[in-house]
Amino acid sequence: MEKTLSYYIDRLVGYGVKNCLLEEEDRIYTRNRLLKLFQEDDYTETEDTSIEPTGTEASDLEEILKGLLDIAVSRGLCEDSVTFRDLFDTEIMNLLLPRPSEVSKTFWEKYKTSPKEATDYYYALSRASDYIRTYRVKKDLRWKVDSEYGKIDISINLSKPEKDPKAIAAAGKAKSSSYPKCLLCMENEGYAGRVNHPGRANHRIIPLTVNGTAWGLQYSPYVYYNEHCILLNQEHVPMKIEKDTFRKLLDFVRQFPHYILGSNADLPIVGGSILAHDHYQGGCYTFPMAEAPIETEVVIPGYEDVEAGIVSWPLSVIRIRSKEIPRLVDLADHILLHWRPYSDPSVDVLSETAGVPHNTITPIARCRNGIYELDLTLRNNRTTEDRPLGLFHPGPEYHHIKKENIGLIEVMGLAILPARLRTEIFEEVRTALLTGGDLMATETLASHAKWAEAIRVKYDAITEKNVDSILMQEVGNVFVGVLEDAGVFKRTSEGKEAFLRFAQCL
Repeated sequence: MEKTLSYYIDRLVGYGVKNCLLEEEDRIYTRNRLLKLFQEDDYTETEDTSIEPTGTEASDLEEILKGLLDIAVSRGLCEDSVTFRDLFDTEIMNLLLPRPSEVSKTFWEKYKTSPKEATDYYYALSRASDYIRTYRVKKDLRWKVDSEYGKIDISINLSKPEKDPKAIAAAGKAKSSSYPKCLLCMENEGYAGRVNHPGRANHRIIPLTVNGTAWGLQYSPYVYYNEHCILLNQEHVPMKIEKDTFRKLLDFVRQFPHYILGSNADLPIVGGSILAHDHYQGGCYTFPMAEAPIETEVVIPGYEDVEAGIVSWPLSVIRIRSKEIPRLVDLADHILLHWRPYSDPSVDVLSETAGVPHNTITPIARCRNGIYELDLTLRNNRTTEDRPLGLFHPGPEYHHIKKENIGLIEVMGLAILPARLRTEIFEEVRTALLTGGDLMATETLASHAKWAEAIRVKYDAITEKNVDSILMQEVGNVFVGVLEDAGVFKRTSEGKEAFLRFAQCL
């Protein structure tokens, strides 16, 4: 069968019906909207346009969209580059989707049955609509490694396409715009995008109220874990860790008890990539941190009814637990107010230098068996002459694998490592280890040479059968070291004593 525009439109509409984006009665209407998008007046019905249902994975969608985008390029409707094709295919998928008000209405109707049914619907929609490009997310490399802190999650992020030369050139000529103000603003919903801003025509946000204020719920387009969601303030206001932060986190978890929710810290270096817009991240996933036990119980005067303790974790974490949300909020605020001005020069913890504050908290909320929990990770963003990227930041010996900031997701035990490692480590270093090659032969190999040489010495035999598992474990070991570097109180006897001193001051 010749794969014409009509053929691909019929397949896409069929996909939309089978994945519950459209009703059967919407077939002709949607077909005509697609013909208009492609500036086509003619249509020829194709015979066999059936598509096997694939749930929300939508494995057929990549092939369908590729066919449609190739036609769009041939007709001059779209530049032939990843960036421009991505902008155009969001317009295609938008024609299959209900309006935001309809999505919200369905979500809250399902919420009446259960919060999980509501999020299941919304997550399926976000995947089927290609807002979450599942066929790209599948390219990410993911594995677990053993550590003294339990299983640790490792991922190499291959989902985000690299900027192509055409897009880079066009971005340089593009007219500057401050709309939307950032990638998290509500104004992204339905926005067509531009060369320097991703298309969001197929994006839908669920409005909801958290702690009496207006927020929006969406999923991350590049999900780093199951149902990776973002809760965003409907106003473009900066991130801030304060008492209300704990109220919001716990109120959301109260409404969606099957989800966790956490916040990046509100300071550079130890915070997230978007500090200008108040937002939190959560989802339906059990992170390694959640499974780490309390190693030292702490009783805080005035809060004897709230369980508290230091968690067995590479970063410095205090976990508090209670059935009563107000009690957790009060205690979390008590800890924050004591941590902000706290200094202990004996372990290099200074609350400020020259009036610039350094101490903050990365909080995570969850509900387990009717008991609410807050994990409060103590952070400090001080820099020094010999550690200009941060004193409590990955050390220089780890920069060949991880140089970026340690944010919320990694605090919880999931490494998000750069795409370059797929070839640098699992091809170049791998080959050198197997062949006994020169680790200084190339610039890339040289950057990993000291680490790779240590691996050679550590293992008696490195073979085709074990090289990949060895490299995965050793990358995991580096990430554990990175997390320990980010801990303000080190996992030494001196560091543990210093942590207890802070706990006692509470």
